[in-house]
Amino acid sequence: MSIVMAAAAAGSAAQGSAEPKNIRISTAETDLVLQVGTNGRLYQVYFGDRLRHEGDLSNLDWRVHAASDGSVSERGWEVYSGSGNEDFFEPAISVTHADGNPSTYLYYESSAVKAVNGGTQTDIRLRDDKYPLEVTLHYVAYERENVIKTWSEIRHDERGEVTLNRYASTMLYFNEPEYYLTEFSSDWAKEAQMGTQKLLPGKKVLDTKLGSRAAMHMQPFFLLGLDGPAKEATGRVVTGTIGWTGNFSFTFEVDNVGNLRVIPAINSYASAYKLKKGEVFTTPEFIFTMSSRGAGQGSRNLQAWARKYQLKDGMGTRMTLLNNWENTGFDFDQEKLAALMKEAKDLGVDMFLLDDGWFGNKHPRNDDKAGLGDWEVNASKLPGGIAALTKAADEAGVKFGLWIEPEMINPKSELFEKHPDWAIHYPNRETYYYRNQLVLDLSNPEVQDYVFGVVDRLLADNPGIAYFKWDCNSPITNIYSPYLKENQGQLYIDHVRGVYNVMRRVAEKYPQVPMMLCSGGGARCDYEALKYFTEFWCSDDTDPVERLYIQWGFSQVFPAKAMCAHVTNWDKTASVKFRTDVASMCKLGFDIGLQSLTAEELEFCRQAVATWKRLEPVTMDGEQYRLVSPYDGNHMAVNYVSQDRSRAVLFAYDIHPRYQEKLTPVKLQGLDPDKTYTVREVNLMPGTKSNLKADGKSFTGDYLMKVGLDVFGFADMQSRVIVLE
Repeated sequence: MSIVMAAAAAGSAAQGSAEPKNIRISTAETDLVLQVGTNGRLYQVYFGDRLRHEGDLSNLDWRVHAASDGSVSERGWEVYSGSGNEDFFEPAISVTHADGNPSTYLYYESSAVKAVNGGTQTDIRLRDDKYPLEVTLHYVAYERENVIKTWSEIRHDERGEVTLNRYASTMLYFNEPEYYLTEFSSDWAKEAQMGTQKLLPGKKVLDTKLGSRAAMHMQPFFLLGLDGPAKEATGRVVTGTIGWTGNFSFTFEVDNVGNLRVIPAINSYASAYKLKKGEVFTTPEFIFTMSSRGAGQGSRNLQAWARKYQLKDGMGTRMTLLNNWENTGFDFDQEKLAALMKEAKDLGVDMFLLDDGWFGNKHPRNDDKAGLGDWEVNASKLPGGIAALTKAADEAGVKFGLWIEPEMINPKSELFEKHPDWAIHYPNRETYYYRNQLVLDLSNPEVQDYVFGVVDRLLADNPGIAYFKWDCNSPITNIYSPYLKENQGQLYIDHVRGVYNVMRRVAEKYPQVPMMLCSGGGARCDYEALKYFTEFWCSDDTDPVERLYIQWGFSQVFPAKAMCAHVTNWDKTASVKFRTDVASMCKLGFDIGLQSLTAEELEFCRQAVATWKRLEPVTMDGEQYRLVSPYDGNHMAVNYVSQDRSRAVLFAYDIHPRYQEKLTPVKLQGLDPDKTYTVREVNLMPGTKSNLKADGKSFTGDYLMKVGLDVFGFADMQSRVIVLE
């Protein structure tokens, strides 16, 4: 049920006749307070720890933030500032009206509140006083998880099209002595690399212009330290992420008096959007949390929220798997795959996943140069089709999963021969190919139907398919849509909307089919796509040492059950135990030829799979505490605690210790101080015993959190998995 909070005429408000009005957006720990000024416009007046007394809101004043001499000013922190007004800094919205006027002044019209799943939604309607253009700001506050998500809707009733030059999801303001930004830079096999810098006057922009596979160089999330660089367990930290799998931008602007505005948005680069009369332009969701107990608490906020409300099947279990890619590449046949399915069963995993190379006949997919777009089974490799594979999997006692890349096309394909106009490419220039492929134009509804049809036909014809690994290996190159013709400024946006439309249709028709979101590694990791995917592939880099850094970075924003990690042969200098222990802190899988393992290694892997399944309720659904960062030295430690705090799992890794360096105990977090926990080291190689001094002993949670355990050593790439019950 919606409750109208207020309604004010913009015209009269602009004359100064309206009294200030507060709109409070609250979680259990945070208040975001907006205020309608006496001039009728909407301002942010507070963002911080929740105010205990309602009456204190009356002391907040929209005018206090803008004057450099400390005096009251008729300018404040406008929540959705328009270009062309009296504000001198980066706007949230820039519109060229149908008559060519480039200015926008938005005035408060009304607001409403309603209950939604897990939270409270506040909708605020703003309107230009000279043009029939309106913006509706949406906020959903999740009280228990201390998470807020926000997005905007823009529409107009002008006689002609208006041009949107900028269209942010929201704006947030801060008034602190200093600001420190932690960004997550990236590249293939180098995802989520953390770096921190102090923000100085001017603008710092994190953005991407790749269109598809858009997070290849910059991940779509950040940490903002408000009283120093973001720390793990102390200090005030804002963690933010945008739900957009295309071009995004985060603008951080420190103004002339040291205030900071943060503007999350679709990147408007090459994207002037022609908005028709009555059409609604919806921005992506920006999701954020403020923690007064460091980045770790912010991560736990987002992880709990995602499991409950955003991630597909976020409260469900996950399947362990054996993938064939590192074992066979493109070189396989029906018999070889059937044998691998039996290996999967012997290993104890739930599923066998067939990767790239199973399709194409006229242009067979024997390498990455041909076949994309032709999603029929390669008859020479797999004469029995998918049906024979699902039958073989069933006989082996495992589920069957399949790799697809339905948004892409090779020029060497039947699809391109029939529909070259379905590929994004220039009509009059030499074509540039990234990874020998082009991106299908999903701004075109006909292409959307085709891509949906690929998945639909596979599942309709082969109901035994239990899982998809959905890949996206190329950014958009040759940036021209044959479908959009003169509206090329809409390509980047309409393409991503088309991608989401296909994903939505698949999820609605096949809600029980889990899917991995992959993009040449971790170049797709947004919470909009994860509404339709159960998990994502963090990186093609499965070197266990590199994975420690990658998984540490992604865990700042995502729960462990959303992060896929596989045991492979990327670094054979690392033991199978170390590789497996690194993968076990996320959603466990294997991509390795079991024949290459010794009998002891294979038995260890079997035991590790069984242990992972037994501990899944703790590691995948419990609270995560990052204890020792790989960025701080030569070791790493993370512990998970079950929701009832009766069980915990500690992962400890020695990376490359210095000779006889000083080692200190690891102090756990999140335990019940008054419970007694028995300590057991698990994931031991067959025939070996733990040399952990605390193994088999019992300690109070208070002791374990204040004194800790000696778990680190001096050996390269050594690991421990310790269960506390």
